[in-house]
Amino acid sequence: MELDRKNIRKIRGLIVFTLIILIGLYRFEIILNAIGFILDILFPFILGCAIAFILSVPMERIRKLLFAKALAQATGKKAERLEKLASPVSLLVSILLVVALLFVVTAVVLPQLTSTIADLAQALPEKMPLLVAKLNGFLAANSDGLSWLENLQIDWQELINGMTDFFKTGANTFFDSTIGVAKGILSAFATFFIGFVFACYVLLQKETLGRQMRKLLFAFLPEKNAKQIIEICALTHKIFTSFLTGQCLEAVILGALFFIAMAIFQFPYALLVGVLIAFASLIPIFGAFVGCIIGTFLILTVNPTQAVTFVILFLILQQIEGNLIYPRVVGGSVGLPPIWVLAAVTVGGSLFGVAGMLIFIPMVSVIYTLLRETTNYRLREKQLDIR
Repeated sequence: MELDRKNIRKIRGLIVFTLIILIGLYRFEIILNAIGFILDILFPFILGCAIAFILSVPMERIRKLLFAKALAQATGKKAERLEKLASPVSLLVSILLVVALLFVVTAVVLPQLTSTIADLAQALPEKMPLLVAKLNGFLAANSDGLSWLENLQIDWQELINGMTDFFKTGANTFFDSTIGVAKGILSAFATFFIGFVFACYVLLQKETLGRQMRKLLFAFLPEKNAKQIIEICALTHKIFTSFLTGQCLEAVILGALFFIAMAIFQFPYALLVGVLIAFASLIPIFGAFVGCIIGTFLILTVNPTQAVTFVILFLILQQIEGNLIYPRVVGGSVGLPPIWVLAAVTVGGSLFGVAGMLIFIPMVSVIYTLLRETTNYRLREKQLDIR
């Protein structure tokens, strides 16, 4: 290999890259701490980008619904005024819709949960004598246990001293924990507020930001690479948007199925359980099981037999949802076969929990689409027709 200027630059870059890798491996813990510190600083803005992406889905639809026709017909200054007005109005309507949805769900769920807790609090004193009678019967049937309790020697003074020390320590711990929780709540609120404000700025100026990013890419990268990055970003945005829309649609379908089925079979808490399962189903595949546990507990307090029937009903509807609805609504919306949807949910959940489940499906779909297009392109180059 000739040591011309181009090759020397490649060798120098390879040496620098190797040194960075070696230093990173030698000081891996320090680098991880530095990355964590940077992520903590950037977290409000990352959260803002996530909020902006979620709000952009209804915002785009509202913008098309309210302003597309008017913008197509308007000219001159009127078109400029409508263009300036379209983004703020669409964003405001989107935020109001989200707030209204949360308010409606709270208005449905909270009163029923409150009444359920109140019913349990009233029923518990009535069931205590029955529980005590069963305990006495159990002790009477097990005389060995009863004699052991009678012969049990307890140092009451030591027990009282131990409890006193425990409550003294517990009071300090409780006070420190209360302060810590209060600080955590204030910090979370401040983080959310900063992220929300940042999201609003991003949504109101996304055309300007997009234009600036395109200028940066074409200014500092070769034209071919810049175009490829823009195409990948457009594909990613399209797939993530389709996934979010499909996930919400699937949750609504599943919640409606449970509500209708429970109403037909006259289960208690049909509306409450339907809403809970719909919201829990926003977590891919496994979220509905959370709603099942809560629903089973609520029905169990009213009718234990119906609770067992509800579990059977849930398993039937879950099979329908998992095998028919979810792969076609969500998997179809992101262009991902059902087997890869399940793999993405499993791997993402194992690595990053609920957030991993939500992110890995569209991420795997992007990789799947890029790999499919690259594979087909290379096969066409080799003039191979493999099916």
